[in-house]
Amino acid sequence: MAVVRSARPSIAGLRILDIGCGAGNFAGQLAAEGAEVVGIDPGVDAIRAATAAVPQANFLEGVAEALPFDTATFDLCTMINALHHVPEMTMPVALREAARVIRPNGVVIIVEPLPAGTFFSALRLVEDETVVRLAAQRAIETATLSGVLSRMATLNYVRRDVFPTADGFLDRIVAVDPSRREIVEQNKSAIRAAVLAAAARTSEGSLEFDQPIKADILQRA
Repeated sequence: MAVVRSARPSIAGLRILDIGCGAGNFAGQLAAEGAEVVGIDPGVDAIRAATAAVPQANFLEGVAEALPFDTATFDLCTMINALHHVPEMTMPVALREAARVIRPNGVVIIVEPLPAGTFFSALRLVEDETVVRLAAQRAIETATLSGVLSRMATLNYVRRDVFPTADGFLDRIVAVDPSRREIVEQNKSAIRAAVLAAAARTSEGSLEFDQPIKADILQRA
């Protein structure tokens, strides 16, 4: 939300599209501040959960590279930890679609995890996202160099996640991508031990992970 506020101090009354909305956590924060929120996600279960969690928003099943909305429909689009989940070959298409659906003075905010940090190290035990995370950054750079979008600002920060147990960490990453469940279950004891080894400890004994984040604030070129 701090990234959004850096571009739009007040979002009350704005029409916002949350691309890759998942279970609606961020959409709920946007709606709570008075925005008219639409979320889209390819996961049927995610859309069902988001609809139940945030009844004041609208949620649709769909993909970032083929947004089912008219041109210049939204004031702001967000892609929070979502671009690297788009198939690599269609990442540029997804960015063109985001540019298409925002109004001339609209903003596209893309928040992406970088392939670094202890959260990333622990995640690599289940799924190595090095290639797709780097591809997402290349797609953003290409979109700005080609004139699809222009960069207003780039923010870098470190997200810190705390879990009481290793299983809490594993539950989080499986919730993001249910296809990871089988990998976790097949080798859970070894993966749990490696997660524990990657984590720092809080004063209360919980597990703490850091994840470097890059947030790009973009507008139509």
